[in-house]
Amino acid sequence: MRQTIVSLIAIVLGLVAGGILMLFIGSNPIEGYSYLFQGALKNIERIGNTLATATPLIFTGLSVAFAFRTGLFNIGASGQMLIGGLFATAVGLSFDLSRPVLLITMILVGFIGGALWAFIPGLLKAKFNVHEVVSTIMMNWIAYWTVYYVIPGYFKGEFLETESRKLPEEATLRVPFLTEMFAGSYINLGLFIAVITVIIVAFIINKTTLGFELKAVGFNRFAAEYAGMRVNSNIILSMLISGGLAGLGGVALYTGNASSIQIGILPTQGYDGIAVALLGANTPFGVFFAAILFGILYSGTGFMNAMTEIPPELANTIIAIIIYFAATSVLIERVVNKFWKRGNKQEIVVPDVKKGEQ
Repeated sequence: MRQTIVSLIAIVLGLVAGGILMLFIGSNPIEGYSYLFQGALKNIERIGNTLATATPLIFTGLSVAFAFRTGLFNIGASGQMLIGGLFATAVGLSFDLSRPVLLITMILVGFIGGALWAFIPGLLKAKFNVHEVVSTIMMNWIAYWTVYYVIPGYFKGEFLETESRKLPEEATLRVPFLTEMFAGSYINLGLFIAVITVIIVAFIINKTTLGFELKAVGFNRFAAEYAGMRVNSNIILSMLISGGLAGLGGVALYTGNASSIQIGILPTQGYDGIAVALLGANTPFGVFFAAILFGILYSGTGFMNAMTEIPPELANTIIAIIIYFAATSVLIERVVNKFWKRGNKQEIVVPDVKKGEQ
C-alpha cells in the first residue's frame, strides 16, 4: 500500500513540476496536459500505439526490477535489448519456417541473446566481485558496435546500409486482427507476451524456492551463504534471467513495433526501464502499470507539441522530471513512512484502578 502511495506521489509531483514549467513559458498547463492525454488515449488507434510504445518498457522494467530484487543493478538492458533483437532479426531473415514455429524460435533466441549478454557481468560479479554497473555499461557499447558491424555485413537493407532488411510479414509480431481491432495502430503480440511474462516473473519471485533464494542473496549474500545457498550461482542466474527479459524487450521493439533493426542507436528503453522499475516499486505488476504511464507520456508528447506552442524540448523535460521523482522515490517513501507511523500510533490508556475497601 505504501509503495503505491509513494509512486502516485512521484507521478503527481512530476506533473505539478511540469505544469509550473508550462506556466513559466506562458502556456496553459491544463490545456497542455489535456492534449498530452488526448494524444495517447483520444481514440482506439492512439490507445493501440500507446500500448505498443509501453510494451518494450514492460520488459526492460521487469529486467531491472528482477535484478534489483536480487541485490543487483542491471544497467545494461539497452545492450541486452540490442543483442536480443539482433538474434531474433537474424532468425527471422535466415529461416523459412511456419509462422508459429518461426515466432516461437525468434522469441526464444531473443531471450537467450539477452541472457548471454548478461552472463559475463554476472560471472564477473560472482567470481571477482566486479561491480555490475561498470560491466553492464561496457557491455552496452560492445553490443552497440557488434550490431554496427553485423547488420551492414550480413543483413544489410536493400536501399540503406544503416538498417537491416525488412522482416517478412511471417517473422513479425504484428497480426491482422489486432491491427484491425485498433484501427491500424502498430500494437502487436508483444503486449500479450509481456503480460504473460509479468505473471511468470511475479510467480517466480513470490511463490518459488528459487525466488526466495534470489531475494535472500539480494538482502544479505553472506547470510544466504551461511544458510547453505549457492550465492555465486544465484547471482549468475539472476543476471541471466534479467538479461533474458531485456532481450525479449528487443524482440518486441525490433520485430513488433518495427520490422528492421538500425545501427548507431542504443535503445533508450533500456535506461527508461530503470525509472519504470523504480516507479513500479520493483514489483512485476507495478512495473506493468508504470510502463503504461510512460507509454502514455511518450505517445502523447507529439500531439501536445502539435496542438500547443509548448516546444518538444519541454515535453521531454516533463518526462525527465517524472523520471527524476521516480528515482528519488526513496526520499518520498521516508516521508510517507514517517506519517504512516504517526497515524498508526495508538494512545496508551492507563486504566483507572479502583481502591478496594479495607
